[in-house]
Amino acid sequence: MARCQSYNEDLSAILGAMFDRLGGLAPIVRNRTVTVKLNLTGSPALRLQGRPLGATHYTHPRTAMAMAHLLREAGARRIRFVESCWATAGPLDEYLLESGWNVRALKGVAPDIELVNTNALAGAKRYARFKVPGGGLIYPAFDLHPAYEETDVLVSMAKMKNHDTCGVTLAMKNIFGITPASVYGDDAGVDEPNESPAKGRADTCHFGKRQPAKSAPAELNPKSPRDAGYRMPRVTAELNAARPIGIAFIDGIETVAGGEGPWIGKLRPLRPGLMILGTNAVTTDTVGTALMGYDPRSPRGSKPFEKCDNTLLLAESLGLGSASLNNIEVRGIQVKDAITQFG
Repeated sequence: MARCQSYNEDLSAILGAMFDRLGGLAPIVRNRTVTVKLNLTGSPALRLQGRPLGATHYTHPRTAMAMAHLLREAGARRIRFVESCWATAGPLDEYLLESGWNVRALKGVAPDIELVNTNALAGAKRYARFKVPGGGLIYPAFDLHPAYEETDVLVSMAKMKNHDTCGVTLAMKNIFGITPASVYGDDAGVDEPNESPAKGRADTCHFGKRQPAKSAPAELNPKSPRDAGYRMPRVTAELNAARPIGIAFIDGIETVAGGEGPWIGKLRPLRPGLMILGTNAVTTDTVGTALMGYDPRSPRGSKPFEKCDNTLLLAESLGLGSASLNNIEVRGIQVKDAITQFG
């Protein structure tokens, strides 16, 4: 963990020092294909109090540029930024421009940076199937854009936020956004994917009102609870098992509390002034949850998991990492010295 009060600070230097404390970035990414999953949840037209998206609930472009710079310096062979953009299969470049990003500046950081909207195939030939080890909790496997199959190291660039359904949304929950709406969307095809999706994924994933397109594996038990607080923590945990994260980054410089985006009425801006980095998403999210003022092992019915099961404990049960602070070595600032109350 490191202090960082503003996006105008030298983010590359701060983040680089954080990687050094973890043993260095080069051993993880040198000569490898690195895919960076951004967090661009919800329409870019929705803003909190007119604030820039990156200062509230979106990945900030300066953190993305810092990550790209460090990946290039560490010898990554291929750098690709991805997101399954809200309600569109259009180019990620255009979505970023609409979100206020300087796309030319991002692409100028490293040669041949790729930007891919993974909400549909978008010119790719086929979906890649990722099986959930152990058989899964809700789905046995997921059909995803082949970019994730071509990935050696997956980076999750998350915001430190609450989530109306899952309590918190950090590095692990960010990976829910790799599911393509063409397959798992409310307007996905019945038999085959809809390659022009224009809706979200709530009916399929959150509430189980419909199945994914039949080209993808159906859920294991259609009679299981249709409660989003039951389903989404399990979908998040099993997605992380099927397509593991190699680098978990949580932006807590500026963010929001009370929910994941401006459509949540109780949303409010917050400035924890932190960045968090780890090589295991469960442990990184466990520390992130504690930094938000919560007990990472809280059961359902306790803050922040009042309406849902605890994703951290579910991921721990799948063998993905520890959700106990006693088992996690924290370098840099200590947790007790950096807590910001989100509740």
